[in-house]
Amino acid sequence: MTEAPRRWRELAGPAGGEPGGKTVLLDGFHALKHALRFGADVPLALAGDKPAALALARELAPDLAGRLETLLTPVAPEVLATLVPRPHPTGVAALAVPEPRPVPGRPRPAPLVVLDNPRHLGNIGAVIRLAAGCGAAGVLTTGTADPWHPNVIRAAAGLHWAIAVHRRPADRLPDGPLYALDPDGTDLRDLALPPDALLAFGSERRGLSEELRARADRLVALPMRPGVSSYNLATSAAMTLYHWLAGRPPGR
Repeated sequence: MTEAPRRWRELAGPAGGEPGGKTVLLDGFHALKHALRFGADVPLALAGDKPAALALARELAPDLAGRLETLLTPVAPEVLATLVPRPHPTGVAALAVPEPRPVPGRPRPAPLVVLDNPRHLGNIGAVIRLAAGCGAAGVLTTGTADPWHPNVIRAAAGLHWAIAVHRRPADRLPDGPLYALDPDGTDLRDLALPPDALLAFGSERRGLSEELRARADRLVALPMRPGVSSYNLATSAAMTLYHWLAGRPPGR
């Protein structure tokens, strides 16, 4: 039990799993589960209650139960509390090597989601989680927020390893038709979204930047009841990606 905290601190580094380090924090059982399924390198995983964590694995991730039995190192809950900022209710924490998938070029079978200067880390994580679930090609962010921040990874439930997740300047986005969400655009229901589109969403407070708005091939509006000012960022992305999914041929 004494070896695990020392190794954790060595792997986490001075930043303790913060952005820019050699590892990032996987906060909770579900983040660890998804990261492992999609190929993350996890050098260390801890459990405040290993039998309970393995019971979760047998129930929710039987494909990983054997691997987790070997990987999880038991530590006392009070020790775990000294290693992570806020222990997850599942009592599981792990460190993973951040290895972003490359951004796929054209032709792409699925859209890329572009978040234009997002400010809320939880929203970024929620968009990554739903983009992975919908089979999008990736999530790109502009601005200063780090899409690999521990709070983003927590909200994304560890699905950063399932799709491409990168921060890019607005003038270095990949090629592809840019469909930008804007209240003055064409109703989304009247459009078919091409599979290699870039779907751009403005920040929670300011909306689209003038740079992305000017670059857009098409402005697109979500249907909204009069008097309602906006949707949550993750909700807007979910509605748009569902529209894309609904337009695909069955089985594709």
